[in-house]
Amino acid sequence: MQIGILLGTFSRPTIEARLDAARANGLVCAQLSMDCAGMAPMPDRIAPELAEGIRRAADGRGIALVSLHGTFNMCHPDADERRAGLRRLQVLVSACQRLGTSKIHICTGTRDRANMWRRHPDNDSPEAWRDMVACIREAVEIAKQAEVILAFEPEVNNVVDSAKRARRLMDEIGSPHLKVTMDAANIFHAGELARMNEVLDQAFALIGKDIVLAHAKDLSRDGDAGHEAAGRGKLNYDLYLSLLDAYGFHGPLLLHGLSEAQVPGCVAFLREKLARVASARPRPARGSG
Repeated sequence: MQIGILLGTFSRPTIEARLDAARANGLVCAQLSMDCAGMAPMPDRIAPELAEGIRRAADGRGIALVSLHGTFNMCHPDADERRAGLRRLQVLVSACQRLGTSKIHICTGTRDRANMWRRHPDNDSPEAWRDMVACIREAVEIAKQAEVILAFEPEVNNVVDSAKRARRLMDEIGSPHLKVTMDAANIFHAGELARMNEVLDQAFALIGKDIVLAHAKDLSRDGDAGHEAAGRGKLNYDLYLSLLDAYGFHGPLLLHGLSEAQVPGCVAFLREKLARVASARPRPARGSG
């Protein structure tokens, strides 16, 4: 696994300066949100020369842009809002090749009109599931045209609020262009933290082989979690990282939900934990000859 970060963690006037900060912290990959380049997170247009310039800046610093931020409310009760999100997703998809990435991080959304990270009682309705699936299906068709993978994140406040629902969505869509972003700090409903290891084991059994991106933050409580920097909360990181490894995930582990001042400590924490995972991995048997 490669340790990376959401590039917006670094507050700098230019994207080059943000990349310099990532590199100075020993990071080799990052998720890009277009607001790091002075645009809206999901802009209406990305000039080809801008995308190519961002890629050159990242390549020159040895940083892989492993994904783009592409979250919008895919379950918004207003169909016009969903259509606007899909139009902007098309813009991101079209820029992926020039940016040097093939993955876009998305969320399944909520019926809340104002905040796509706030739970709404209608999230569990058949209508919410129907609208979300229809939006995801259209998004996947957009991604397919450019050989891009959309990675959605199961999140307790969204319509897909569990690994069980994530599995259901994957099975309904049935496309290799829809995969999972795993953030273990976001899957615990109220009352589940006491069963942390069981919840993690069950989640990976359902969706572990479909994970293409992983986030690294922490939580201080379950339900509508109070988030912490990685290693500062209650998440069993030894189990989380060992499960990622066991299910064959060798991709980017992206820090977020932390301040810039916390980055060095969190990087050191993840390096130590990953070294433990590697040392615990079964060694191949030696040949007799």
